[in-house]
Amino acid sequence: MKKTVAALLLIWSASAAFAGDTKVAVAANFTEPATEIAKLFTEKTGHTATLSFGASGQFYTQITQGAPFEVFLSADAARPAKAVEEGFGVPGSVFTYAIGTLVLWSKDPALVTGPETLKEPRFDHIAIADPKSAPYGAAAVETMKNLGVYDALAPQIVQGTNIAQAQQFVETGNAALGFVALAQVIKIEGGSRWDVPEDLHAPIKQDAVLLKTGADNEAAKAFLDFLKGPEAQEVIKSFGYALAPELEGASG
Repeated sequence: MKKTVAALLLIWSASAAFAGDTKVAVAANFTEPATEIAKLFTEKTGHTATLSFGASGQFYTQITQGAPFEVFLSADAARPAKAVEEGFGVPGSVFTYAIGTLVLWSKDPALVTGPETLKEPRFDHIAIADPKSAPYGAAAVETMKNLGVYDALAPQIVQGTNIAQAQQFVETGNAALGFVALAQVIKIEGGSRWDVPEDLHAPIKQDAVLLKTGADNEAAKAFLDFLKGPEAQEVIKSFGYALAPELEGASG
């Protein structure tokens, strides 16, 4: 019995010695899926992922200024590619981990009925994320312009620094409705929403990249591998994201 306990302790000590941590910058729209995935990641690998959430543009600025992130989960494809081009990302490590859906959402169950909600406004304020730093904010502006309502609605727009703050404006009643990510509201009961058709804005391809600061960190590389795997992909799909074709098989 003592030998068995000693052997188990030796195995545990060895696995603990190899367990590591990685610092991950995560686009705000992916907060809840990333939190679930990080928990599963720790359960399966012993590694931990320390997550920070915010706007992709702000994160990229911080990365270029020496922030200690090792993995970047952006809300767009442009910034991870730029990270590689500018020497901050590891070549060949970029991949699309999710494809997002933009929605117009309100807590009022009768307010959002479709694009006509924007054409005949019955509200004071509409929330969006800052289009300069948040891809979902840029998609919201593109959508309103393609519907021909942007100029009329511009005075009523309130901007959050990221998509989480845009949702908070709606949640607290500071805006009657807002453009947010489907993932943020898919599990909220009540309210009303319109899933914006993909032809009204550029695809929201969300790419991940291993940063050079994490190139020698096994936990960072393991986290990205786990993100491509079936367990993570099932979580991602449960929040309303589409999978990139190259990862479709991973989810079974």
